[in-house]
Amino acid sequence: MQGPFINRETFKQRLKQLFAPVLVFLAAAWSKIALIIKVGLPLLKMGGSLLVTLVIYGKLFGWRWAAGVLLLIFIHEMGHLIAARMVGLDVSLPLFIPFFGAAILLREMPRNAWIEAIIGIGGPILGSLGALAVTACYFYTGNNIFLALGYTGCLINLFNLIPIIPLDGGRIVSAVSPWLWIIGICILIPYLAYRALTGSVMALVFGVVVLFIVYTNSHRIVALFRGNSPAQARYFECTPLQRWSMGILYLGLAVSLFFGMTYIHHLLPPGMI
Repeated sequence: MQGPFINRETFKQRLKQLFAPVLVFLAAAWSKIALIIKVGLPLLKMGGSLLVTLVIYGKLFGWRWAAGVLLLIFIHEMGHLIAARMVGLDVSLPLFIPFFGAAILLREMPRNAWIEAIIGIGGPILGSLGALAVTACYFYTGNNIFLALGYTGCLINLFNLIPIIPLDGGRIVSAVSPWLWIIGICILIPYLAYRALTGSVMALVFGVVVLFIVYTNSHRIVALFRGNSPAQARYFECTPLQRWSMGILYLGLAVSLFFGMTYIHHLLPPGMI
């Protein structure tokens, strides 16, 4: 006798009916997993770099100071991130680098110097507010650790305003006049050289890194003397209102941070900073 027979098409239909729910479930699960990976991996990178930096700083300088400084750096970097998102640029979450602070990575380049300046000044603005907030905590608690953190926050943001790439100041003044980069070189290089000669190993390392980044951007500086190409000239085109507003904001922020540091320094106990 011939046994029961199922033709090929019927067999395929039954397989589809059997495995369709499984395939739908796997597709939905994979989309969720992909979303978790997409969101979680950047958070994992940021959290991992933050934890490593916290452990190093905590061992060297004490856990309270380390946690406070990293919070101030995080606030500074979030200022860049918020500014970048406001102008429609995609950026990464902050990545912490021991003894060098933190950085966000631009996944696309700014379209012009004005946008670059907005992203650049976002960090010092929010970072300065963070320094002001921890200083205010001193007047509420009387704890000198908040004074030290306020001073450090002002120093971090003021240092970043030196007008040379890769620092924030170099990106900010690109909307005012890229010629100010020359002033930044005249400030930063002698300062780092002096600190290195007086025994600061980190100043030496940071100086080498800065020199390398300045070298990789040297074409932008050389173009100032040779004359910008039409594309470069368009990049630096800003309206007078944009130049004046960014210049006033930059100068006002730098002066405020300088006097803030001076004021906090007078309140600090001798030898604390």
